Formats: sequence, C-alpha cells, structure tokens
Amino acid sequence: MIVILTKDVKGTGKAGDVVKVSDGYARNMLLPKGLAKEATQGNVRSLEKQKALAEEKREEQKAAAIEQAAKLEKVTLHIESKGGESGKLFGSITSKDIADALEQQENIRVDKKKIDMDGPIKQAGVSTVTVKLFPEVAAKLKVKVTV
Repeated sequence: MIVILTKDVKGTGKAGDVVKVSDGYARNMLLPKGLAKEATQGNVRSLEKQKALAEEKREEQKAAAIEQAAKLEKVTLHIESKGGESGKLFGSITSKDIADALEQQENIRVDKKKIDMDGPIKQAGVSTVTVKLFPEVAAKLKVKVTV
C-alpha cells in the first residue's frame, strides 16, 4: 500500500514522504494512529500544493533575511563599557549585549543565538561579528566598543 506520512516515523520516513509499506502495517499501525494517510490522487495533489506553499514561504523568508543582512552590513554598533587605561574591559561584551544594543540603537531585533562570536569581546576597539539570519544568509556587523 502506498501512503503519505503525516508525521516522522522511525524506519519508514519523514513527514510528507510518499512511501510504500505493507498493507497490514498501514492498516493496523499507520492509519489508525494518524501517522499516515492513503496516497489517493487528491491527497497527493494536496501534498504537492502544501510543499509549493512551504517553498514559497521559505523564499519570502530568505528574501527578508537578505534585506536585513544588507541593513546590518551598513551598521556600526556603538557600545560603551567600563574599562582600564589600556583599553581592557572590566567585564565583557556578549551576544546578548550586542542584541540589546542593536535593538535600542537601530530598531533591528535579532535573536542572541543568531549572533556568532568566537568569544566575548574583552578589549575596546572595533570588532566584527557574524549574524546568521537564515541558513544561507549571514551578515558581518561592526561593533565599536569604547571605554
């Protein structure tokens, strides 16, 4: 029997896959538990429409991420911190500090988990930080730390 999986099934496939399974497995396990539905022509067309809509939504999100990356490339973020005479900071600047400053200064909201840093910034000066906005889209953000 050919079925369309509605949820991930270990050993069988992922949600949205059209797979061929034994009749007993489909009737006794997959269909009653709602893990799959029969692969009729209508269901297959419906699945194709859903996949097309999901792809279209993903493309829109990618375009928005590219636009936001272009904005971030132009920004130089200014963060003031306490530090010593040599420019060494008493604390450090983390991804949370950068996300908060970005929202306050530029009105751009970015999740702190998307800010990729080698480690916290511990020295005054200009540093470059990568912001991963989408799987294939990343922007370089300049952060100027003053004492």
